[in-house]
Amino acid sequence: MVKVVSRRFALWRADLDGAVCAAPEECVAQLRERDTVPVVFEHRERGVTATRQVFETTLREDVEWQFDGVTWPDDLPAGTIVTVSWQAAKQEVVVRTTPLDEPVRVDGVDYFHEYDAKVATREFVPDQSNRAKVLHTVRKQGRVFDDGSAVLQDGAGLAGRCGLGRGKRGQFLLANAVDQLLREGYLTRVTGSVDSSGYPSYPAVDGQKTAEMLFYAPLVEPVPVDSDDRSEHWVSGFVRKLPPGAHASERQVALHEQLEAEPLEPGHTFVKRHHRNG
Repeated sequence: MVKVVSRRFALWRADLDGAVCAAPEECVAQLRERDTVPVVFEHRERGVTATRQVFETTLREDVEWQFDGVTWPDDLPAGTIVTVSWQAAKQEVVVRTTPLDEPVRVDGVDYFHEYDAKVATREFVPDQSNRAKVLHTVRKQGRVFDDGSAVLQDGAGLAGRCGLGRGKRGQFLLANAVDQLLREGYLTRVTGSVDSSGYPSYPAVDGQKTAEMLFYAPLVEPVPVDSDDRSEHWVSGFVRKLPPGAHASERQVALHEQLEAEPLEPGHTFVKRHHRNG
């Protein structure tokens, strides 16, 4: 029986921009001496139209082994998962994406295929707004959980880490940006803890020093029928899951009751319709 080696990898932005794909370690010894390695890419465009392309790639080592020369399609954002398969009896490698049953939009980015929520959070590309800089810092420098949520300690020095400057002006700009993100539902203030090295945890860990945190939760919603337009300026009201132990305010519960017949479930809050800058 021929053994098939199959590994799943999340695509980082560097992979997409560099036209490379991670290689399973098991295939390196047999393929490394070849001048080129055929990589068959099987993919459904936007999760629907089946396509098949063959790339003549080069297997090279850059920290890890990877196939160089894979032209990724435009409908694969950072975080998309690919399955890389290889049989010892064959010289080609097969790379596949797996369509989602229901495509989702994660903070404005459309995913038509299975994806790694942690990578999607880390690979956020901010615009030049103060709001985006703060969100980028929480997502890039904070602790990221499997569902894509992230937590970062609030407090002194955060304005500088966000690139908003130091002193009173930096604190003023930070406060305004955080307030906007709180209103939009992207951030929640929570109490967590940090270990001796400053590594954050949420919920708080017994024996560690408690600390105020900014908690990020990705907005995951169905992809609209006309998903080509990503420049929408308004986000409709939606229900968002809160971090463990958090509760919706009376105001958010009342707003939800005005619009929905079903009561707001415990551990969730309602974010009203709001304007999104970018």
